[in-house]
Amino acid sequence: MSKAKASAIKHGTAAARKRPVIEIQAKSPSIASHMRDVIRALGEDPGREGLANTPERIEKALRYLTSGYSADLAEIVNGALFDVKYDEVVIVRDIEFFSMCEHHMLPFFGKMHVAYLPETRVIGLSKIPRIVDVFARRLQIQERLTQQVAETIQQLIHPKGVAVVCEARHFCMMMRGVEKQHSGAITSAMLGAFRDSSQTRNEVLSLIGNRLVTP
Repeated sequence: MSKAKASAIKHGTAAARKRPVIEIQAKSPSIASHMRDVIRALGEDPGREGLANTPERIEKALRYLTSGYSADLAEIVNGALFDVKYDEVVIVRDIEFFSMCEHHMLPFFGKMHVAYLPETRVIGLSKIPRIVDVFARRLQIQERLTQQVAETIQQLIHPKGVAVVCEARHFCMMMRGVEKQHSGAITSAMLGAFRDSSQTRNEVLSLIGNRLVTP
């Protein structure tokens, strides 16, 4: 993949990140110093034994959970794009992910199902879950996450169509607000043949099946 293509995709459709092991380095400004102020504002003492190192732990966790922003798509894909004569649907199903709601910075989690109908190229199967992680590891909403994964696959291999179905549960609904512990949300993004043809769309949806996130 050219550097120009990787740059064009990076912010709107594909900002990728090495997975699963990444090195978390402190950046400026320090999140930890601000977290001490947050802890004080909550009425706690950030200096007491149980909280003394909490700000640094939070910073490390947040850097990891938002590491998708500094992703390198070319490094993620690593040339795993192949010319193949295959014209049937390819599906990677039940891709587990965790993300952070951008409204409350609480987690949401679930499974994503990614399908595409090749034109002349396919992508290495393991790259699809890695692409999902790229977009999940940032401040997100489920709708955007679903669309970004679909658009990235479209731009990488230019298939006849892409279908992405995302099922998730949101802690901002479970722990606060409506406090519904067993409610889930389903979003989809259909591109190309999957948007234009109801028959093709129904075929892929039947292959994915009704696989709701379990309690």
